[in-house]
Amino acid sequence: MTNSSLKNRKRVAKSLRDSRILLGVTGSVAAYKAIELIKGLKEQGASVRVVMTDASKNFVTPLSLQLASGEKVYGDLFGEPMSHISLPKDADIMVIAPATASIAAKAANGMADDLLSACLLSFRGRVVIAPAMNWRMYESPAFQRNLKRLIEDGAALVPPDKGLLACGEEGVGRMAAIGKIIEAIKSAVSPKDLLGEKILVTAGPTREYIDPVRFISNASTGKMGYAIARAAKRRGAEVTLISGPSAIEPPAGVGFIPVVTAIQMRDAVLGHLPGATVIVMAAAVGDFAPEAMGKRKLDKAAVSSIKLKKTPDILSELGAMKKRPLLIGFAAEFGEGRRGDGLKRARRKLIEKGADIIVFNDVSRKDSGFGADTNKVVMLLKGRGNDLPLMSKDEVAEAVLEEIHALRAKRKRF
Repeated sequence: MTNSSLKNRKRVAKSLRDSRILLGVTGSVAAYKAIELIKGLKEQGASVRVVMTDASKNFVTPLSLQLASGEKVYGDLFGEPMSHISLPKDADIMVIAPATASIAAKAANGMADDLLSACLLSFRGRVVIAPAMNWRMYESPAFQRNLKRLIEDGAALVPPDKGLLACGEEGVGRMAAIGKIIEAIKSAVSPKDLLGEKILVTAGPTREYIDPVRFISNASTGKMGYAIARAAKRRGAEVTLISGPSAIEPPAGVGFIPVVTAIQMRDAVLGHLPGATVIVMAAAVGDFAPEAMGKRKLDKAAVSSIKLKKTPDILSELGAMKKRPLLIGFAAEFGEGRRGDGLKRARRKLIEKGADIIVFNDVSRKDSGFGADTNKVVMLLKGRGNDLPLMSKDEVAEAVLEEIHALRAKRKRF
């Protein structure tokens, strides 16, 4: 592995891995969800310490949170002298989930009458809050004033969802899904080194219909492109995601344009090209389409062959433009075995398509490529290549963005 790739790996790993999180749990019915949140954060490689309020112990036990976190759980302001200083001092980020109206009022007005509020007052990093309460409480002017003050002071809000509440009423007040909270935490710890960038990302497969019910497609799930869109948003970029059919929920705060066919993807890319500073073509655009689509379902007994035509080569079209954004393409190729010449093909693609970066993705491996949660990639640039180890797709996304950031910074200097 090159020195450059080792450096990238080190920076990528800092996303949540090795992060120290101080989690505040308050007296909401949603307090039991803190167990799932802790497990999710630990799966990301973070360490978690928990501070509970007395009220939260009515909904979840300290022992449950201790077993989930593997750390001592704190709650007594005077149990360990100076813990309201040492705990925040050792944390990279504070998270309050669930956050009640009471803790919001204390934090917004500088009160420190229990361990959690004292920790909040002494903490000097980023705070993420995920409110959970009855909709009347959430919408009350007093709570909204406190919430506004917290946001103005730099807290990141994870808005509650609308739905059935513990009291049996419907409204806004359900604590946000654990995945949304974890994404907000990742955003809070991410460097905002892509501020001012407008990044266009394509993802997923395309479909070319033979008739109204049959189509030609591929096994792409969109995981890689969606990971890049999420990571770019976390790092401050304005992101537009153009996606073929995918079961993945679009990232929050990202412009989303669904498409189906290669022609539709091309039109969407060209339509959103003005103003874009970076284009990441992570979609698996189909290479062929039927010459004609049947208006009704075809009788399979009457079809002996299907004539195909080539679909637009969007990457080549973009690469041939005299004035274009930074261009990144992906090459899903076989890298091993008797016919494993995929890396050579990817290198040719870098030159022939006119791209700035080609990400070679070894789809000959079971742990890499379509549908997998990990990828084994080599990032190819003119004159060099970064051979990365097997990484999660989130980590690959961060590594790609590292290269984008470096190339964009270089362009701005000259």
